[in-house]
Amino acid sequence: MLKINNLHASIDDKAILKGINLEVKPGEVHAIMGPNGSGKSTLASVIAGKEDYEVTEGSILLDDEDIEELAAEERAHKGVFLSFQYPVEIPGVSVTNFIKTAINSTRKAKGLEDMPAKEMLKLIREKSELLEIDRKFLSRSLNEGFSGGEKKRNEIFQMAMLEPKLAILDETDSGLDIDALRIVSNGVNKLKSKDNAVIVITHYQRLLDYIVPDFVHVLLNGKIVKSGGKELAHELEAKGYDWIKEEVNA
Repeated sequence: MLKINNLHASIDDKAILKGINLEVKPGEVHAIMGPNGSGKSTLASVIAGKEDYEVTEGSILLDDEDIEELAAEERAHKGVFLSFQYPVEIPGVSVTNFIKTAINSTRKAKGLEDMPAKEMLKLIREKSELLEIDRKFLSRSLNEGFSGGEKKRNEIFQMAMLEPKLAILDETDSGLDIDALRIVSNGVNKLKSKDNAVIVITHYQRLLDYIVPDFVHVLLNGKIVKSGGKELAHELEAKGYDWIKEEVNA
């Protein structure tokens, strides 16, 4: 599904990614861990097509199509979803209206007509029940006055509605208490299938107790320096990152 080959990227002429190689297949969950400043969020942003970053070398293939020249909106229409570390507030635009606009925009890009209102309502009802979301929540202005947990749950709801091929969760556990973490993680787990894939970016192993990864990758100084199974996350929790730095520099 996703193939990243020798990816280099910079911002303001400062190199951040320095040769990323990564392959994500349908049905897989990949966790990317690493210390602050290692390039985790940059990688997420570059895959999603954020304009702040310049790709200087390498390629990003989605279903064997090079998407490097596509705008963020075009990548979203092709099934790339990025949950933001700090979701923005949009006063006056309800959660429901925002998601209706997003879905119909994607349908339009595919040459389809707007989703019929009855079908949209049925889908919203199904997904909100799946994620234990109160219907009153859907009429609130997007992220306005939301707690950290509500913002993250709203993003998982958007993911559920849009049904992306590739979902990238950028530190979705940031600022969540245990209950909110459980609800968000349950939502992600319910949405996993053999046809989609998830990349989870996190500092902490605790999220990976809930969303169990098939592969764990350690990002250090803009490169993936170690990969393994879920046990690697436990090792990082126990030892920190210094032992990997020593291993890399040996």
